[in-house]
Amino acid sequence: MAGDLPKAGAPSRAWVIPLAARIEGLLLPVAALLAGFAAFALFLLLLGKSPVDFFALVYKAGFGTAFSWSNTLSRAAPLLLAALCVAVPARLGLVVIGGEGAIVLGGVMVGGLALPLSGWPPLIAMPLLACMAALAGAVWIGAVGALRQWRGVNETIASLLMAYIAIALMNHMVEGPLRDPASLNKPSTAPLAEALRVGDLPGWNVHWGLAVAVLACIFAWVLIDRTTIGFAARIAGGNIRAAQVQGLPVGKLVIGFTALGGAFAGLAGYFEVSAVHGSANASLASGYGYTGILIAFLARHNPLAIIPVALLLAGFEASSGLVQRRMDLPDATMTVLQGFVFVAILASETFTGRLNLAALLTKGEQR
Repeated sequence: MAGDLPKAGAPSRAWVIPLAARIEGLLLPVAALLAGFAAFALFLLLLGKSPVDFFALVYKAGFGTAFSWSNTLSRAAPLLLAALCVAVPARLGLVVIGGEGAIVLGGVMVGGLALPLSGWPPLIAMPLLACMAALAGAVWIGAVGALRQWRGVNETIASLLMAYIAIALMNHMVEGPLRDPASLNKPSTAPLAEALRVGDLPGWNVHWGLAVAVLACIFAWVLIDRTTIGFAARIAGGNIRAAQVQGLPVGKLVIGFTALGGAFAGLAGYFEVSAVHGSANASLASGYGYTGILIAFLARHNPLAIIPVALLLAGFEASSGLVQRRMDLPDATMTVLQGFVFVAILASETFTGRLNLAALLTKGEQR
């Protein structure tokens, strides 16, 4: 009997298998990121540009100085919330990629309420604006979940098409019913009252949206990993049939989690208007929602892992202007880089579960 016991100090399978899964979950995204960077470096060489100069400029503009960090952190705020719009429904096995639509509609909601709420006390008006922006995003992306649950419409296609519809609605509202007559060159809604603008964090040159976005990531992690609702969502995401047999409210989970993801994206629109632009205009459709897709996949839909990944991608976004000027590259260069990384991520998924790290970790036990 004693010979059947594991050797002293040998790893136990009870924790080796989860540890192996976590190591794999870290290795694959990092490898995909490096592979994407390597492919992009080859692309730069074909263009006659230096990859060393490119990444040096990215570091300088995104992380090299205090000003660079403030610019990067400001861009990270909407990226965090946009990534949550993808990561939260992903726990149910849903691939929602229409966060851009929720962002612009959240911003239009804030722009449309700028005049009606201009005389309201900030302590009432600002939370109301944030809630209305979140509601706009929740309804828009929640409708994707409803179509998926009740009509069997693929959520990926539905969310992407609805993003284009949302952008068209924004253009119509901003250039038509909600247009401020004073906005001549760039159609915009009426500017938000100064008292209703979101300020900076104390001692930081970064608006409060960053703190809210980080708290949203922590909240999403707690909800998904530490609550019975999150546990039910993970079961439904693994096997919907089994979840239905167990009596779990799959329909409510699908609509609720997609609506929650949309609410996060709608909040991103609120902060873009109230802290950055001051009014709703075409700048709301800046691609944050699509970059959020890349961030969520790189983080493997882990809300906490989204934070460092979003900071990295925000640094690349912040450096695009300097790279364009110094290296004479088009402004779509960062989009090309994101494309290489995203393809590498999709390719890395083929290795999921095939690294057999558990066997390597338990090799000593088998001996």
